[in-house]
Amino acid sequence: MRRTAGAKLIKGLVFSACLALNVVSERTAWADNLTDAFIGAYNSSGLLEQNRALLRAADEDVAIALSALRPIINWTVRVSQDFTKNRSGTTVTSVEPSRFFSGITLSQLLYDGGASLLGKQSAQETVLATRQALIDVEQQVLFRAATAYLGVLLEEERVRIRENNVNLSGEELRATQDRFEVGEVTRTDVALSESQLASAQADLADARGNLSTAQAEYVNAVGKTPGRTAGQPSLPALPRSVEEAISLAMRNHPAILSAQHQVRARDLVVQQQRAGLGPNVSLNADVGITESYDNDDYTNDASISLSLNQPIYAGGRLAANVRRAMAQRDAARANLLNVQKDVTQGVTNAYVRFQTATTSLRASEERVRASQVAFDGIREEATLGARTTLDVLTAQQDLLDAQLAEIASRTERSLAAYQLLQAQGLLTAERLGLAVQIYDPTLYYNLVKKAPAQISKQSRDLDRVLKALRRE
Repeated sequence: MRRTAGAKLIKGLVFSACLALNVVSERTAWADNLTDAFIGAYNSSGLLEQNRALLRAADEDVAIALSALRPIINWTVRVSQDFTKNRSGTTVTSVEPSRFFSGITLSQLLYDGGASLLGKQSAQETVLATRQALIDVEQQVLFRAATAYLGVLLEEERVRIRENNVNLSGEELRATQDRFEVGEVTRTDVALSESQLASAQADLADARGNLSTAQAEYVNAVGKTPGRTAGQPSLPALPRSVEEAISLAMRNHPAILSAQHQVRARDLVVQQQRAGLGPNVSLNADVGITESYDNDDYTNDASISLSLNQPIYAGGRLAANVRRAMAQRDAARANLLNVQKDVTQGVTNAYVRFQTATTSLRASEERVRASQVAFDGIREEATLGARTTLDVLTAQQDLLDAQLAEIASRTERSLAAYQLLQAQGLLTAERLGLAVQIYDPTLYYNLVKKAPAQISKQSRDLDRVLKALRRE
């Protein structure tokens, strides 16, 4: 009876071990991979759409700034009532004529010391900064997709291992009960096996809950429910040293490039405010008809004037505007330094994380190899009666724990690799070569940068673009 129970247990253990060892290789042709997650996130992210809309708003600021350099034409209706009293010697005459004017007025800025042009240039720098901010958001979206995919993959593997552990614990309990019936073990051994099975079932329930949580995060990050995962992704090309990684980040990271454009934009605002302290010259003209309410008289009027204004005193507002612009420029410069430091630290942390994960993975693989050798040896010894069933189960559990640690280390290495890409500013749809329609920020900008009027052909083209955006 002992040899029969032992043989049954060993057969169950061998079958379970084969299942555990084949966990990684069990995949299907229709499985989702990391690239699918990237594509889904890029195409469905509301965060990307939000920031693209903010970029279009920044594009319109250029058109608004440009309009200050163009003439302003209005149709004007004006009703006036004059009150005039004349005294000539002893004669006092009161005149209260009422007039109605209808016509076209024009105002054209001729000179303002370059303030309006500087305002346009500042708006253009803000557009460039916002474009880089959009790329940084794109990196965040794609990294979240990578994290979600690897999270689902990890939890699926954990569920499979926990399921295998439940099967092993069930085999152990049945073998212990068989041995108890023939008097080889005590009730304590049976209770110990029951406790082990209950613990394995609780661990499995917890793993399934974690898998559901990971799948919910995947839906949020990618925009669809995950299919069967296709396994660990291949590692991207990475720098050979942390110095090389930092050098790449200093040149490519969108947060740094955005901060640099912000500094240039603030410099231009300072120059604009200083130019506003000088004189400005404008041309004003109007043409129309002036009618009198007192009779049927009317006059065809046309006038043109040239005016020069030089601020002398504005309650301190102009000087305060200059000082505020200088403070905002200083803040932008300080922010650039902070961003550079943060990016450098982020690259260093990601590089160290990847190196640590790589070392941990090698150790985990060696642990799996050693645990496999130990399990095979104890299993053979058990068939000869030199080892107990509990010894075999303990060795099998050690092997499963080692496999679980290996899977976690492999996932951590993949995650660290893509974090390093993000830290360098290289985790974008274009650099990854994703099969998506890459968003081109220059298309909308080119339509609005010349501030097209509503009646122009360019404005009609812009209307079609806006309608297409609303349909998406």
